Amino acid sequence: DTLTLLFLCCHPSLSPSSQVALTLRAVGGLTTAEIARAFGVPEATMAQRISRAKQQIRAAGARFTPPDAADRGQRIRAVQQVLYLIFNEGYTASAGQQLQRTDLTAEGLRLARMLRGLLPGDAETAGLLALMLLTDARRAARATPDGALVPLTEQDRRRWDRRLIAEGTDLVEQTLATSQALGPYQLQAAIAAVHDEADSVADTDWTEILALYGLLAKVSPGPMVTLGRAVAIAMVHGPEAGLTATGELAGPLGKHHRYHAVRGHLHEMAGDRAAAAADYRTAAALATNIPERRYLERKLAMLTGPA
Repeated sequence: DTLTLLFLCCHPSLSPSSQVALTLRAVGGLTTAEIARAFGVPEATMAQRISRAKQQIRAAGARFTPPDAADRGQRIRAVQQVLYLIFNEGYTASAGQQLQRTDLTAEGLRLARMLRGLLPGDAETAGLLALMLLTDARRAARATPDGALVPLTEQDRRRWDRRLIAEGTDLVEQTLATSQALGPYQLQAAIAAVHDEADSVADTDWTEILALYGLLAKVSPGPMVTLGRAVAIAMVHGPEAGLTATGELAGPLGKHHRYHAVRGHLHEMAGDRAAAAADYRTAAALATNIPERRYLERKLAMLTGPA
């Protein structure tokens, strides 16, 4: 029944935002007020969104029954995507004063564990859970006591949760050994595992990460994958090569702060302070999460202040 309810909440007639809201309300058990607070919208707005979602499902003629066998795989992928959206919104809030919303990351993890229990043979569900575990393992080191962002390269890795890393790594090893076709969540989890197992940035196996990104780009191509791969290229072949790899992204990611933040970082690695400052300035202007914006503004100040 839980799996059927997840399928219903993630009905293809709904927008991703409606799927997330309805899943949190119907499966997660969060109140409308809690969901509204998590996404920074008035409670009345969220109530309308959930109500409209229910109406759309009824209008589409959906019933509380499992999907047909022909649609089952596609619907499972939709559920996985919604759970990943919930987790990601908690890990880095899309807007507002808080860097993280631990209530959403916890709920994303809980639902992923539930889905794993319902679908023990699905490798991508295992990969999704592993990815969440390996990502959430770094949560305590991602922010200072006053809420300021600490990037991966500057985190105190002694604060990473080794229990979650061990659980996530075990899942990655199981899925990579038994999966007949690697999916995007499995590959992203494998990349996260390489990061989490390294004692420092210098000890990170960037060649392995680059190879995994190459596979991910074939399985699930997209601008964010290309951006992540560009960072790996820079760490293996130098910042100029990484910058070249971001060249095709100005169109699809030109309005996204992470594109400019990555280019700022790579220009900084290359020693071009003026270009780095320009990119950090643009990234800060586009960032809607306040801790991320303040971090980018600090990077900009370091480059434009007295040498």
